[in-house]
Amino acid sequence: MKITFLGAGSTVFVKNVVGDLILTKDIGEFEVALFDIDMQRLEDSFRMIEHLNNKYQGKAKARKYTDRKESLRGADFIINAIQVGGYEPCTLTDFEVPKRHGLKQTIGDTLGIGGIFRALRTMPVLDGFAKDIEEVCPDALFLNYVNPMAMLTGYMQRFTGVKTIGLCHSVQVCVPNLLDSIGMLSYNEGAKYEIAGINHQAWLLNIYDKDGNDLYPEIKRRSLSQEHQKGIEWDLVRHELMHRFGYYVTESSVHSAEYFPYFIKDKYPELLDRYKINIDEYPRRCRLQIKEWNELRDKIVEKGDVEHTKSIEYSANIIHSVCTNTPYEINANVINNGLITNLPSNACVEVPCLVNRAGIHPCQVGALPEQLAALNRTNVNVQLLTINAYRTRKKEDLYMAAYLDPHTSAELSMDDIRAVCDDLIEAHGNWLPKFN
Repeated sequence: MKITFLGAGSTVFVKNVVGDLILTKDIGEFEVALFDIDMQRLEDSFRMIEHLNNKYQGKAKARKYTDRKESLRGADFIINAIQVGGYEPCTLTDFEVPKRHGLKQTIGDTLGIGGIFRALRTMPVLDGFAKDIEEVCPDALFLNYVNPMAMLTGYMQRFTGVKTIGLCHSVQVCVPNLLDSIGMLSYNEGAKYEIAGINHQAWLLNIYDKDGNDLYPEIKRRSLSQEHQKGIEWDLVRHELMHRFGYYVTESSVHSAEYFPYFIKDKYPELLDRYKINIDEYPRRCRLQIKEWNELRDKIVEKGDVEHTKSIEYSANIIHSVCTNTPYEINANVINNGLITNLPSNACVEVPCLVNRAGIHPCQVGALPEQLAALNRTNVNVQLLTINAYRTRKKEDLYMAAYLDPHTSAELSMDDIRAVCDDLIEAHGNWLPKFN
């Protein structure tokens, strides 16, 4: 079995996935093909895997590749973890240019102006991946972890011949984090729940304890009680949405704040304090990670002081399930095709899926509560129009994607939005395809 990592310089993420596979003893020997354009980070991941193997008597055979096509040749699974343009120059550009026009962002990797331009500079790279995959490993399963998840996964699924699913970990942490924040973590054991929607905006549709009792009434009661206000300080946007629309959303408040038109508003600056919203949070995290990497690198790469326990990532269990025909349930991003009946059929949705030797089998959800589908559609509009803009290479189509973004359109006029897009096209230069 061969597993190829594209963007293998994401050393900590590689550690999680390869470490999980090493600890999955019945998976046998496997090759890990590492590809990255950063030679130092490529070497770091290679050495880290060697340390993992030595510590846990693993059967991973790591190889470094500088030729992408050769790294893919014969692959059974491909894990995509790239970031086109990195923190500098592209992420900074995504934040600084809109800021000059009065548009604030928190994360900017999924929706909004930041998400749109992140998608547009990543799709050409995915086209190159798809061409190589269709030539040298056409049966491989492509596991996409790159944001904006719905735009990129949806593009691959609709317009390439690559077998693709999109994976995130917001579903895995949603329920335990919610219950922990309001003093109900003991209910997590044996809890049954259903989550569906779109990536970063999937909904906790129901939740029951092990005896079948509905937990939502108590969750909502505790959410409003003074006793638990300290516990939910980090999560006020999601709790507000739950009380206004009836259901809890999967992605964090700092993300969710910019997926809706209600929370980041120049007219009401006090909302930032009220909901504990940190503007420019993603650049801050990037700077912190860069600062902390040298210390971590010295520990896990140079000194080989690496330890691993099973992570929450789906990849290893998917690979194990396909290879051993062991049934496994995940939430994954797939083309809708009627799975959620009140969302567009060509949308990329996040729904429960069953995994076995035959692959990924999405489960029918039916209709979401109408208000949830309505909220999802405001995000789906931007996703579908961004994909369309990439395919047409027309500025007018790009503008329309931005015009319909919930947060952007709540803050800026149509003329301002067009100006932001033009300035970003110029600032990104060759990182983007040419638009006419």
